[in-house]
Amino acid sequence: MPSVVPTYSIERVGFRFHRMLPEFVWDASVLEGNPFTFPEVKTLLDGVTIGGRKISDQDQALNLAECSKHLLKLVKGGQFTMTKTTFTALHSIVARNEALEWGVFRGEGQETNYTPDVGLGAYDRYTPQRTEAGAPELNRIFNEGLAALNECPPFEKATAFFVFGALQLFFFDGNKRTSRFMMNGILMSNGIDAISVPAAKAQAFNEKMVRFYLTRDATEMMAFLVDCHPEAARIYAANPGIANALSENAGPLS
Repeated sequence: MPSVVPTYSIERVGFRFHRMLPEFVWDASVLEGNPFTFPEVKTLLDGVTIGGRKISDQDQALNLAECSKHLLKLVKGGQFTMTKTTFTALHSIVARNEALEWGVFRGEGQETNYTPDVGLGAYDRYTPQRTEAGAPELNRIFNEGLAALNECPPFEKATAFFVFGALQLFFFDGNKRTSRFMMNGILMSNGIDAISVPAAKAQAFNEKMVRFYLTRDATEMMAFLVDCHPEAARIYAANPGIANALSENAGPLS
């Protein structure tokens, strides 16, 4: 991972995140298969409903927008922390009325038997740690994961949190979305611009996620996130050889 990354004030990275909010919401919506177009997302965020669209798709986009605003408030107020409390609070917004339960780890709510999985197309399905009442094993995994992540520099910590959350599926649904919000909270809290996976790279994102679930090797996915950073060119310039190293280890970045 890059050791030198452009950093700014919290105010500066927060301003960019606020200014790019429609793009962030639309990009995230596309990754979820949401049919809303970019102009429709902008119209929706202006408070105007879109005729002919499903209520569930509209609610998903609005949840993403509300979660973005909540994250920005936490970061600007110096209240963002890489903790379970923050993780579950973000999930309670982004997955509201969409996941089986929201705001709690699998097994901590009323449902204690169902274990979700991820479809991998021709490669069958990926199944995480099974759901248990009280989520003792998920909490152990989360706590040990945080301890390991806290040993990493900010950029690596942030991108690794995303793949960590996506792999363990701490929630019944909305894991990748919530983990990306956590990733961006870590980045912005350290003065680093947030990362959005462009809608144009949705197919590449999904292909790399399938390979990640199959191999549990996060190299390719984390390299992809570096390439999605808005100042990727400056990161490569400040870290001689990293683009080639990432390319050799991860294959094409797009």
